[in-house]
Amino acid sequence: MKPSISLVASFIAVSFFPSTLTAENLPPTAEEQKALTPAAVLKDLMEGNKRYVAGEVSAPNIEARIAATSTGQSPKAFILSCVDSRVPVEQVFDQGIGDIFVGRVAGNIEDVSQLGSMEFATAAAGAKLVLVLGHEACGAVKGACDHVKLGNLTELLAEIEPAVNAVEGFEANTKNSKNKEFVDAVIDKNVRMTVADIRKRSKVLADLEKEGKIMVVGALYSLQDGSVTLIEE
Repeated sequence: MKPSISLVASFIAVSFFPSTLTAENLPPTAEEQKALTPAAVLKDLMEGNKRYVAGEVSAPNIEARIAATSTGQSPKAFILSCVDSRVPVEQVFDQGIGDIFVGRVAGNIEDVSQLGSMEFATAAAGAKLVLVLGHEACGAVKGACDHVKLGNLTELLAEIEPAVNAVEGFEANTKNSKNKEFVDAVIDKNVRMTVADIRKRSKVLADLEKEGKIMVVGALYSLQDGSVTLIEE
């Protein structure tokens, strides 16, 4: 007896994709999202990053995901990242359509539009985690280190300069983009200050975190191996 087309498709999915096309590979439903804890969501993202680094990402399951989210969405998290093309956020955490909200702006800063988006994602749409993702060799941070002036970019980079000024232990003539150690320190400091500023500038998010309904965390992405490292507060 010849195998059916559906059986062949299932074999292909299992053979070529580490994660099969099952209900487990669909975005969370409203009920599933509600049952999640912030810690569980963070663990899920970090495990997804391990799969990404290992080259064992899940099957995209695009058609099923589009169908599942056509009438609504219940994402698990909001990730604020830089616009850098080398940091494809959904892929970095092995997430798909309907899994996460993503806000992107050069230097991963928390401007008013990003804060409002985070408040929508959590208070209105039920996401359980806000993660600020900085990355190695960030061009925006380098620009801020060198005090670059260029149109509207000037104002954006001014948002990163507090992190530049807060980094200590470097001679004045070494505090520039040519000093990798200094740039790395500013990248780390910028993420930490962004996390702190999110809590300071948004009572909505701060209250949700105090109530244990969400977590606000920072992390750094390595361009060398694709790994994400959480920043300890």
